[in-house]
Amino acid sequence: MSGTTTAAAALRRRAAGAGANRWVVLVVLCVSLLLVAVDATVLHVAVPAVTEDLRPGGIELLWIVDVYPLVCASLLILFGTLGDRIGRRRVLLLGYTLFGVASGLAALADSAQVLIVARALLGVGGAMIMPATLSILRQVFPDRRERALAIGIWSAVAAVGAAVGPLLGGFLLEHFWWGSVFLVNIPLMLVSLPVGRLLLPESKGDGKGPWDVVGALMAAAGLFGVVLGVKRLGSGESVGSLLTVLPLVVGAALLAGFVRRQRRRTYPLVDLRMFARPAFSTSVGCIVLAMLALVGLELIAAQYLQLVLGLSPLETGLRLLPLTFAAMAAGLAGARMLRRFGPRRMVCAGFCLTAFAVVLLTALGRTDDCALMVSGFVLLGFGLETTLFGAYESMLSEAPQEQAGGAAAIGETSYQLGAGIGIALLGTVMNAAYAPGLSGVPGVPASASASAGHSLGEAYEVAAQLGGSAGAALRHAARDAFVHGLHVTLLVSAGLLLLGAVMALRLPRAMQCESSEPVELPAPRDAAESRVSV
Repeated sequence: MSGTTTAAAALRRRAAGAGANRWVVLVVLCVSLLLVAVDATVLHVAVPAVTEDLRPGGIELLWIVDVYPLVCASLLILFGTLGDRIGRRRVLLLGYTLFGVASGLAALADSAQVLIVARALLGVGGAMIMPATLSILRQVFPDRRERALAIGIWSAVAAVGAAVGPLLGGFLLEHFWWGSVFLVNIPLMLVSLPVGRLLLPESKGDGKGPWDVVGALMAAAGLFGVVLGVKRLGSGESVGSLLTVLPLVVGAALLAGFVRRQRRRTYPLVDLRMFARPAFSTSVGCIVLAMLALVGLELIAAQYLQLVLGLSPLETGLRLLPLTFAAMAAGLAGARMLRRFGPRRMVCAGFCLTAFAVVLLTALGRTDDCALMVSGFVLLGFGLETTLFGAYESMLSEAPQEQAGGAAAIGETSYQLGAGIGIALLGTVMNAAYAPGLSGVPGVPASASASAGHSLGEAYEVAAQLGGSAGAALRHAARDAFVHGLHVTLLVSAGLLLLGAVMALRLPRAMQCESSEPVELPAPRDAAESRVSV
């Protein structure tokens, strides 16, 4: 009797220790996410300063902004499945190292070309980090109720990163040069690398069959080609242009070949049968649509605040804070809302609330309306985070635990793909609505109007060169045209969000909490010793 009681007490202590370790792991993973989230948003407020200093062309400026999500989205499947093979912790730590080196290179870039290369390397590092965090989280939180809470904290940290990025970027631009916005990554990396090495457990897949190197490269090249073609369309290139059509056709062919190859293999990189599950495929589609609507709007909003309202980078970052605080609140409340309302109602309501916020923001004009902006951003942040939380949680829970790496890679690919396509698509809509407003401005030559039609920043430069009444007229027309383009873009985004609300009706009504045994993690000291022995 005494022996049985002692054994039971030992088991309780062991389980409690494992639970405590899981939450320590979550903290480390959140720091990893913070690293990537800050870099994804910190450049937004720095775009005007980069344009002024490096003088990039229109295509180069799009590459500077777009190459990070483009490269990251292309390589997520490659590094997500590689982590299943060689260890997710190992890939995560390599990603930290590359992220820090690339950040230093970006900070010291003296040309647009060097900055593009540095941003591409940051994308490679991000592709190593992002799927590793989600797949480790899926492994160490097998219980859905605990996992929902963990994902809520995880997504709230992502919102913190989105807030810190523009705010920190604005502060640094007020006091230093634009390259300093990349240096903030290095201290985070220097902290994350040793802490992750000491505290994170190694996590791998089942290891069955060889790793499909050819398939991973096909997926990477195919995604790169498709997003590159869409990006060129977004920059105003003709649909019939060979440099636009060729990447799209080749990319689509490679992705079709990748799908066919995975279906035939006994041990595929990604088990595509997961897409046959309505909850999984619907969640992926919801993530794409949500990010498609968000990222393009964030970039356009930063330009509106700085170039139309004349706010400083720091003031711009402060104006975006309500959106982020609302997103943090939704992330922290997400687990409770999911249990009460279920995935279908939660994601659908999130999309509808976001669409309402976007339509509300169409009332913005050339003058500063702070109350309207704060109201719209609060609704936008809460609704969008509610949508992303419900979609991510449903996707991860629908995937089998042994396929966590593949599921995480698909989720993060959809996130980055939606972000890249969103910038291109909404950028196309913005340019199509903006450029016609600059034709026929009194006293402005046709060549000057054509140059001003590329972007609002370029219009201001042309107006300064013209000077006098013609310059003032061009500047006034450019602001009006940009506001008109903003309204059109917001309405298109609202339509996409309502489409997402309809799509979310395929999600399950209720949150099904399967019973599962807790995953036992080694104590930090034991984990370190086991890694040394390997």
